[in-house]
Amino acid sequence: MTHPVRAAIAQQIAVNPKGRITFAEFMETTLYHPEHGYYATKAVNLGSPGDFFTSVHLSADFGELLAEQFFQMWEILGRPGDFSLVEMGAGQGVLAVDILKYLARVYPDFFASLNYIIIEKSAALRKLQQRLEGLKVQIKSDLTEIPPNSITGCFFSNELVDAMPIHQFILKAGQVQEVYVTSSGEDLSEVIAEPSTDELIKYFDLVGIKFTDDYPDGYRSEVNLAALSWMKAVADRMQRGYVLTIDYGYPAHRYYNPRRSHGTLQCYYHHTHHDDPYINLGEQDITAHVDFTALEVQGQRYGLQPIALTRQEMFLMSLGLGSRLAALSTSNQPLEQILQRRQVLHEMFDPAGLGGFGVLIQSKGLTEIESAEGLRGLEGETKVKTL
Repeated sequence: MTHPVRAAIAQQIAVNPKGRITFAEFMETTLYHPEHGYYATKAVNLGSPGDFFTSVHLSADFGELLAEQFFQMWEILGRPGDFSLVEMGAGQGVLAVDILKYLARVYPDFFASLNYIIIEKSAALRKLQQRLEGLKVQIKSDLTEIPPNSITGCFFSNELVDAMPIHQFILKAGQVQEVYVTSSGEDLSEVIAEPSTDELIKYFDLVGIKFTDDYPDGYRSEVNLAALSWMKAVADRMQRGYVLTIDYGYPAHRYYNPRRSHGTLQCYYHHTHHDDPYINLGEQDITAHVDFTALEVQGQRYGLQPIALTRQEMFLMSLGLGSRLAALSTSNQPLEQILQRRQVLHEMFDPAGLGGFGVLIQSKGLTEIESAEGLRGLEGETKVKTL
């Protein structure tokens, strides 16, 4: 029996005059089809039962350490009586619960001033998040539901940008050609043709990449135009505060290194990963690494000033992860529980895993004094760093 997502993709291809769709359109349908896409049916089971896990699923520590950073942001901005935390792509709502419970217990004054807004595209996940409404959480389906220039606070995301639909391209005789998806009977296949939009070419000017003779013929990678639109939407809605983006990725010069000739696209299915997006349609996650240079430069175009690009391991250690580890040496818990907790905390800052994720912080509307106030999570950082 044909999977409904496969049927939806076949219909898109059939009605297209050229008999093909971009990879971004394919990925959008596969992941975000409102009834049958991955995030409508499978993402409600993230963590151990699902296809992958994030820092959020390890323990409450990740959310509590982020809460420490949000509290300091509130203080730097002068303790405004109306401070919004806007979590974009909240998944099952686990992170929101950890942050809000911690703030209510440790920083009640901050909690009293807090508006917590979730932006969630998936109707299935929004339904799951409804249990949070008793914790003063508002749930919205899109950033367009937030008025322009209205937010004082922090927009933040954890592993959101990597799941945005990406265009794929191939270099042929030094020229950028786009990868399209077409069908032949029941099988999906690829065709190569001219780019579907000039924005693909402009993207490389934006991030400062020139395809020289060092790049092999057939070089293949990705472009995330959706991330540029998202960054603009966030900047337009920020009046004063911060944007915090946590994800796996590289600056452009590393992302588009001539030696990384097959791109970064990965598929996750039952805690295994591979690089074939045309199987398990609607049943597997599809991701690509984040180009942090694109987020920085696009942010600057719309008023967001880059503060720092660092790694999650250093960010969390500066917020107190090291102290939590040290406290285990004097804990009265049973040894087995201490060892389990130590393992969980180590996973969050393992540089070969979650600790190697990038943390990009940008700001808008800060005074000179506020801008000079260093964030705890960036201790030792004096400017935008290269990962």
